Amino acid sequence: MNKIDLSVNLGGIRMKNPVTVASGTFGYGCEYADLVDITQLGAVTVKGIRFVPWPGNPLPRHAEVPGGMVNAIGLQGPGVEGFISQYMPFLVAKGVPVIVNIWGTSVDEYAEVAARLSDVEGVSGLELNVSCPNVKEGGNAFGTDPSTLAALVKRVRSATRLPLMPKLAPNVPDIKPFVRAVQESGADAIALINTIPAMVIDIESRRPVLSNKVGGLSGAAIHPVAVKLVWDAAQVAQIPLLAMGGITGAEQAIEFMIAGATAVAVGTANFIDPSTSLRVIAEIRSYLESHNMQSVAELTGSIVLE
Repeated sequence: MNKIDLSVNLGGIRMKNPVTVASGTFGYGCEYADLVDITQLGAVTVKGIRFVPWPGNPLPRHAEVPGGMVNAIGLQGPGVEGFISQYMPFLVAKGVPVIVNIWGTSVDEYAEVAARLSDVEGVSGLELNVSCPNVKEGGNAFGTDPSTLAALVKRVRSATRLPLMPKLAPNVPDIKPFVRAVQESGADAIALINTIPAMVIDIESRRPVLSNKVGGLSGAAIHPVAVKLVWDAAQVAQIPLLAMGGITGAEQAIEFMIAGATAVAVGTANFIDPSTSLRVIAEIRSYLESHNMQSVAELTGSIVLE
């Protein structure tokens, strides 16, 4: 049997297979290194980084719910210089492509972070976090208006040569204008979806469980929503899509690719079974073999509508 080709090109980020991990669910890679051979991943996507260190939200910051979890971590991070000095040496040594999720409270801050990361060895691309529901400034503020989002992407595009991949918000009336806005403004790929705004209340105290009051829902419960949005995005996208939301095995990953995604990211499942991403890679290969496919690229957009 001919060798199965699992490699993909995610807008200039060359991955040996189509599976990465979702930002915020895998730390900076080193936290999982004793549990998972991260060199087997297509890429490692790290936690959100802004220009300065950021403490995130006060505890409690997450709550388990049926079908997933609600979190309001608040993008805690060491800042761009701390990330470069503390974590990039480890990732460079592993030799796996690194996608850095970046955010800011102003357009200029996004651009500053992008510029600083541009020449850092090992950084393969930037995921622009414009859709996080867990911070009071920045994040989601840039992702709910197409013109605002376009201006941000243009500014960051002017600051870096690295591949840019905005991460879109799910809670918009129509995803298509946002897809058009980012690809016309210089994005190389699109990531979707981010978590869905959610809330959990303790019925005994009648108080919100999270200190931030609201957070973002992730996990298996959001998967059908994510598939629909990926399919919607694929109708107008002329650049590759990275899909995420509720992947627990290869079935969900393959579903995303059939809907139009080039690659996928495993998120909440990392907290349940850290080896999920590697199992997904193996199961995708088995699926391709059993369906007599030679390349994972054959799956992308292969949905049958008649």
